[in-house]
Amino acid sequence: MVYVVALSEDQLDRIDMELRLKQVFTKTVAAASLPRDPRPQITLLVRRPSAADQASPLVWLGVVRQPRGEKVAAVDSRVTVDLLRECPVPVSMHSVGEQLPLPVRNALSAASRREVTILDDTVSEALLTALSQQHEKLRLLLEFLGEAATPERLDPLGRPEDASWQEQLEAARLALATGGIPPARLAAWRRPVGRDEPVLAGLIAEPYEPSLIDHDMHHFFDGDDVFQSMGPPYEGNSLGSSFRCDIRVFEHLGRRIEIANVNATDVETRLGTDMIYYHEATRSFVLVQYKRLPQEARERWIRVDKRLMSQLDRLERVAALSRPAGLPHEWRLGPDPCFVKLAYWPLTETIDPGPAPGMYLPVPYVRLLLNDEATRGPNGGRRLGYPQVDRYLTNTEFTALIKNGLVGTVGTTIEQLAALGAQRAEEDKMSVVLAVERATDPLRETVKERHKRNHSQGYDKTLANRLLRQRRATPPIPGQQTFPEF
Repeated sequence: MVYVVALSEDQLDRIDMELRLKQVFTKTVAAASLPRDPRPQITLLVRRPSAADQASPLVWLGVVRQPRGEKVAAVDSRVTVDLLRECPVPVSMHSVGEQLPLPVRNALSAASRREVTILDDTVSEALLTALSQQHEKLRLLLEFLGEAATPERLDPLGRPEDASWQEQLEAARLALATGGIPPARLAAWRRPVGRDEPVLAGLIAEPYEPSLIDHDMHHFFDGDDVFQSMGPPYEGNSLGSSFRCDIRVFEHLGRRIEIANVNATDVETRLGTDMIYYHEATRSFVLVQYKRLPQEARERWIRVDKRLMSQLDRLERVAALSRPAGLPHEWRLGPDPCFVKLAYWPLTETIDPGPAPGMYLPVPYVRLLLNDEATRGPNGGRRLGYPQVDRYLTNTEFTALIKNGLVGTVGTTIEQLAALGAQRAEEDKMSVVLAVERATDPLRETVKERHKRNHSQGYDKTLANRLLRQRRATPPIPGQQTFPEF
């Protein structure tokens, strides 16, 4: 099935910048009109025909990943269209309909005049086929959205590689959310061929984004990305044959996140996942080590064992890389750049593009908790989780601290980041997701600009308008993709 949302020209103009900023569109519809089929569906946003123009152009494409929507009233549901992408070429739905059989043409004509229509399978298949034949760029975008609409399901209880990929995918989502990039960009994913490969090896690249850089660790630094400076420490090293690093580049509103996903051990010997987030302008990183909580709500705690105590020791050595603040912008709330995230994935996991629920605990706070009676179990052992911890940071609170530069190391270099990433991957037997945030040229982001971005209402809209004007003023290079970068 295909969803068709028809809006007037005025409606589209009013929400245009919001769509570019968030790449998400929500619409309240009658719950009775929604399908029973829970499978995600491709969605088309078209301009409603007017007396002067019957073309009904296709404006945006996206995916409804929860077709039943979210109940907002007794008879209404809110449907969310995400992975919203601007149509890359001019397409008239009226002209497309003229090429289709009469029943399909009539259904499409009726859909272009109603706010929300759900086409049946026969009409949907004919329409998607006709749209794919309009232009190669549109075909590629529809293929990508089709992959995102049918995501791969993970089985973390039955397959250890799926549990590891689930953690790595969560770390990448957290990195994007922290950098202000929609985490739904990771939606189109398929299980990698090798069970020991990084999760980014299975990511399906969007047709207009920078391509996936996919090499082994001995020569992946040849590109001109920020990770090339990680190269020298590894010359002549003795990394195992399973060492693998995949790099993915994401850009949105003048910000750039480069993510390197590193696996240096096979999945059976892997002890968990780290996310290391580095902000280039302030030379500061935060490390998050993941620990899995049981999926059952009443048992969301873990036993504290020798492995966890050893991992805390190692995290404290990482914290020693930081130096005292010497300038105002280097001040932090505390000297604690390393956190443990106790995360869980519900048994009835939905296709939520954001970070997994859980609690963030600074390492010194964990030490205090483990010396407190609150964490003592009935047999004298220690437990850590929701029943034992009264105060913790949520996803929203934690990402806000990083965005504002209030937590993290001081004065750490990209070379130190490289060395730390390799050491965590190989010696500490962790899957590592290294994320580097920086502004894209020509918008070099200062500390002041970062603060304005996080606190000034309308800042992103101003920046988006500026970038849109720049893009429209620059003639396209022959043969180059011209998809929007919002």
